[in-house]
Amino acid sequence: MNSFYASVEIAENPDLRGKPLAVAGNVEERKGIIVTCSYEAREKGVKTTMPLWQARKLCPNLIVVPPDFETYKSYSSRMFQLLQEYTEWVEPVSIDEGYMDVTECKQPLETAEEIQNRLLNELNLPCSIGIGPNKFLAKMASDMKKPLGITVLRKRDLAQNLWPLKVGDLHGIGKKTEEKLNKYGIITVKDLAEAADYELKQRFGINGLKMKERANGIDSRPVDPSSASDYRSIGSSTTLSEDIISTGEAEPVFKRLAEKVMTRLKTKGYVALTIAITIRYSDRKTITRSKMLLNATQDQHEISKTALHLFKQHWNREPVRLLGITATEVVERENATYQLDLFSVEKNEKEALLHDVLSSIERKHGEGIIKRGKNK
Repeated sequence: MNSFYASVEIAENPDLRGKPLAVAGNVEERKGIIVTCSYEAREKGVKTTMPLWQARKLCPNLIVVPPDFETYKSYSSRMFQLLQEYTEWVEPVSIDEGYMDVTECKQPLETAEEIQNRLLNELNLPCSIGIGPNKFLAKMASDMKKPLGITVLRKRDLAQNLWPLKVGDLHGIGKKTEEKLNKYGIITVKDLAEAADYELKQRFGINGLKMKERANGIDSRPVDPSSASDYRSIGSSTTLSEDIISTGEAEPVFKRLAEKVMTRLKTKGYVALTIAITIRYSDRKTITRSKMLLNATQDQHEISKTALHLFKQHWNREPVRLLGITATEVVERENATYQLDLFSVEKNEKEALLHDVLSSIERKHGEGIIKRGKNK
């Protein structure tokens, strides 16, 4: 989908059409970050992850609205329902993006045009569609023309349309990997496609060979509708030895549960878009409450903080027998769309590195040998 959150806001309020619009967190604060923006705003230089104060400086008449995740989820559901009218082989990868296997469709280009027109006419949402012989090439094609683009990328088109691109333009290659590839003289996608297997494996491990396959248009992953539900939720709960009667007692429980959820997410290579908690009272009445996150996460502190916030918001002050945390709407980390500022990116990378080191030590010497200290 094109500028999905902004497009939904326009669909809900047609008066916003044709105007520079941005969806941003902390709308009233200077530290607010642009989550997404309309193409009219982009023409003025406004970009995703840009600080709100900077965006307003570039575009003084910028209209800014806070995110409405429940409405976005509703439109997402309707979008995927429409896709499933064409084939049962639909694999969602995020709230606004998915794969379809249309092998059985005799005219895939006409099917794409029909889908694009229906989404625009029935939901007032623009989209770009990529068509290819596999998931990777379809994904690359979908990014080549926005908004309202339809692009076909065949293997015979690689030399002309894919190989001249910078290696960082390949889906799945981040900035740090690009810098490392550049360091070894791999600047373009063609350089990667022609690189020696031995050198790639030596420098990047098995991922180096996978990157080369992608550069050559090779991707054997099937469109798998069940993969979206295999790990749709990853959770942990505990029945308490004694009923808790305060948020102070709940906090350490949520921290332990969040650590377990984080470990399972990292082990499977997933991040969560929504955090849910379960509260079971001493009379066995059970409630579940959830919150959709601005950024998909696998961070223990973020999971714990969100869970405790939900608890404080929804706990009815009665004694609690069981607590649980569930990460829902999980997606592969490489497919997650992060709306991060520079500080968040740096923090996430440091946290990921720290977790890997600690996990390695615990595997060798036993769980619980290292405890995190408190910031003062």
